[in-house]
Amino acid sequence: MAEITAKAVAELRAKTGCGMMDCKKALKETGGDFDAAVKFLRERGLAVAAKKADRIAAEGLVDIMKTGNTAAMIEVNSETDFVAKNADFQSFVSDLLKTVISVRPADISELNAAKFAEGDHTVEAALKDKIFTIGENLNIRRFLIVDGYTSTYIHGKGQTGVIVKFDTDENTASTEGFAEYAKNIALQVAALPCLYVNRSDVPQSVIDEEKEILLTQIKNDETNAKKPDAIIEKMVTGRIGKFFENNCLTEQHYVKDESMTVAKYTESVAKELGGSIKVDSFYRYDKGEGLQKREDNFAEEIACMIK
Repeated sequence: MAEITAKAVAELRAKTGCGMMDCKKALKETGGDFDAAVKFLRERGLAVAAKKADRIAAEGLVDIMKTGNTAAMIEVNSETDFVAKNADFQSFVSDLLKTVISVRPADISELNAAKFAEGDHTVEAALKDKIFTIGENLNIRRFLIVDGYTSTYIHGKGQTGVIVKFDTDENTASTEGFAEYAKNIALQVAALPCLYVNRSDVPQSVIDEEKEILLTQIKNDETNAKKPDAIIEKMVTGRIGKFFENNCLTEQHYVKDESMTVAKYTESVAKELGGSIKVDSFYRYDKGEGLQKREDNFAEEIACMIK
């Protein structure tokens, strides 16, 4: 049997990121063949990934990459926040974004089957390799691609990601004034979550449901229940205005100057730059949004370690 040197083990560890004992075992199993050992570890990684698949992954990070007029955003989840701070994991997420922009897959299934930006294997294989290397369940949860004039923002080192798309012309979009404005709108979306761009985007069914809720609240209040229907209707209309203010981006007060709305701020910048600017759409990812969070019982964990 070929002698397994410490140098060979170290080189295999450097290439794969796996533990020293795993690398030593792989080299022994493959008779010291370096490439075969890499393959052995990758094959083991597939089994390890399957075992970890049911473990909760609600941490991780949201990241964005922009190339020319194309912006892509992705959320990749891990089991712990510690992994999200790992440079290897962050590099993996960045390579996933490169793949998304290059391949432009329609969904996660297509992305998994695509050739990974780094190497000659698929995204699915790269993910399983990373699960084995890092030792946690990882999950590519969602991604999107936005073409056109956009502004992007990442908050909290991957906690929240925002892409805002604008309807404007090339001359306006190329100015410093527009770049500053677009950045401010992305900050607005990150600071004050909302559902719609404009009042006109809110479905009538949503407005009707909100009116029904408000009407019930007013009639359940003894001080308001006896008021004339016309007065109650005005009260509902007034509170619907507050609903639009909270849920429509252009109706919100601009965070850097609350004397104006986002719509007024947009109008003032467009006038100053001599062009036309409209917010076309926005996209916001909050890391782990809606996912079950992992709950660690450290007392039990320590007890298990002692045993």
